[in-house]
Amino acid sequence: MTSKLGWILRLLTRRLWFRSTLISLLAVVSALLAIFVGPYIPYEISASIGADAVDNILTIIASSMLAVTTFSVSSMVAAYSAATTNVTPRATKLLLQDATSQNVLSTFVGSFLFSLVAIITLSMGAYGEQGRVILFVVTIFVVLLIVVTLLRWIDYLTRLGRVGETTSAVEKDTAEALNNRHVQPYLGAMFLGDEADIPASAEPVNSTEIGYVQHIDMERLQEIAKDCETILYSLALPGTFVDTRRPLARIACEDEAIRSAVRNCYTLETERSFDQDPRFGMSVLAEIAQRALSPAVNDPGTAIDVIGRSVRLLTIWSEPTDRDAVRYPNVRMNSVKLGELFDDVFSPIARDSASLVEVHVRLQKALAALAALPDPRFRIEAARHSRLALLRSIPAMSLDEDRQAIDQAAAEVARYA
Repeated sequence: MTSKLGWILRLLTRRLWFRSTLISLLAVVSALLAIFVGPYIPYEISASIGADAVDNILTIIASSMLAVTTFSVSSMVAAYSAATTNVTPRATKLLLQDATSQNVLSTFVGSFLFSLVAIITLSMGAYGEQGRVILFVVTIFVVLLIVVTLLRWIDYLTRLGRVGETTSAVEKDTAEALNNRHVQPYLGAMFLGDEADIPASAEPVNSTEIGYVQHIDMERLQEIAKDCETILYSLALPGTFVDTRRPLARIACEDEAIRSAVRNCYTLETERSFDQDPRFGMSVLAEIAQRALSPAVNDPGTAIDVIGRSVRLLTIWSEPTDRDAVRYPNVRMNSVKLGELFDDVFSPIARDSASLVEVHVRLQKALAALAALPDPRFRIEAARHSRLALLRSIPAMSLDEDRQAIDQAAAEVARYA
């Protein structure tokens, strides 16, 4: 979604309270529905159900679901803390937005509210004998839903917050951002090129805030540029850190109201987001590898795993695709450069693993795999990073055999370059 409203709605749907509220409302409606549907149920069916059958089940649900919800929240907080300590704090945001955790908690809260409302309504005598039949059927369905959810939750809790599971979540969101950028490299706008070629009449629109660009409302930028019958040059990409001196865009318009409208199209926050910023995902993967390579953790296997995931992600940009048509012809913008993605993930790993032969051999093999891709840009970047990795690793190796192993792996990169 490129519109600001659509982006805000998307953020809302990721919040825990949003799903919990929807399911809770559905639970309350289900509990009250029996009052209105009950009169249409034959009396003979209602006579076959014991008077206390529904009451006992609802009491069990009400007393247990609150405790289960509290335990689940405690488990999630512990998982978030583990992810922050063992992975990276930047990945915790993905765990907070995890759909499975939100659905489970929403189901537990909804079941508790359903039973609570049903018990209150039963105490008021609002259901009648026929209404109890509907309530009994709905209650059985809720019990089955709770059982299935609990079984899924037990399995999921064993993996929540683990390094591998969190790294997979980062890879998934990064792949989505890379795919979106591969299809829309300029977010639906036209290619800008060299910023030095921007006409002098296009005045800079500076930010009044300091922070990272999280989202750009491309639809609104197109409307503004079209109304002004001019071209708008967007200079700040999602993920760019801007201050009050760095221009967000340039446009040939001196109307302060128009310039303020342009400024409002850029949403700035204190943190970066995965949505329109594929570089952030690559940086987070590099952070995971860096933490694994620290002396306190000493886990080169995770760094090797991140290298493999990075190859898988970068390969996305080598695949042929039908790029979307230009949707915003009055807006010009540059795209993320392939070299920047290489720098974000491979440079930190190569630096922090300089003395680890197994990591650098794997890194050179990964670069060789990328160099073998048909896109010539990959050969250039792979050769550049292979050379930089050699400069970092060779002086740090104490054994000639280790140097030879790295040199042999780097020779594969040179063969494709």
